[in-house]
Amino acid sequence: MQPRLWLLVAAQLAALRGSSVLLQTPASTTAQTNQTVTLSCEAKTSPTNSRIYWLRQRLAPSANSHFEFLAFWDLTRGTVYGEEVGQERLTVLRDSSRYTLSLQSVKPSDSGVYFCMTVGNPDLTFGKGTQLSVVDVLPTTPQPTKKTTPKKKVLRFPNLVTRKGPSCAPLIVGPLVAVVLVLLVFLGVAIHLHCLQRRARLRLLKQFYK
Repeated sequence: MQPRLWLLVAAQLAALRGSSVLLQTPASTTAQTNQTVTLSCEAKTSPTNSRIYWLRQRLAPSANSHFEFLAFWDLTRGTVYGEEVGQERLTVLRDSSRYTLSLQSVKPSDSGVYFCMTVGNPDLTFGKGTQLSVVDVLPTTPQPTKKTTPKKKVLRFPNLVTRKGPSCAPLIVGPLVAVVLVLLVFLGVAIHLHCLQRRARLRLLKQFYK
């Protein structure tokens, strides 16, 4: 059996439980078409000369999900690519214990879960995977709607302004005094006339009874 074919069969039979030995970042990412995506895998305890394999799982993880071998990095040969892998869009680099996978000009067909993996004796060690979603248009985060607080209506009463000017009391008191004086005069005249009439009547009666 060819080594690459054995690798795919072994990967399909392995349990997909992420290990702390291989630390993958980010856990998930969304990219727009034609952008460049960089995935990282850091080997915590693996030997520095160990091979780091990059696999892609297009379907959701299950017993029947298929792993696609992309590339691995070798100490002597550098990057070794899988069959039917576009080398012009995929690059694997190593920096000490960190291995990066760069995908250029990504397409929606590149979406899937990407795993880095090391082959032990006899176990396979997987990273926890990176979920990559490639879309034509990046979703925008809706801005939270601000609740408008109704303004409280303030009742404003008109200012009562006291106008400065001459007091109206003399204008009212004066006519009242005049009216009272006139009434008193008329009353005095009436009393005087009544007295005169009474005197005249008494005189007339005295003359009549003489």
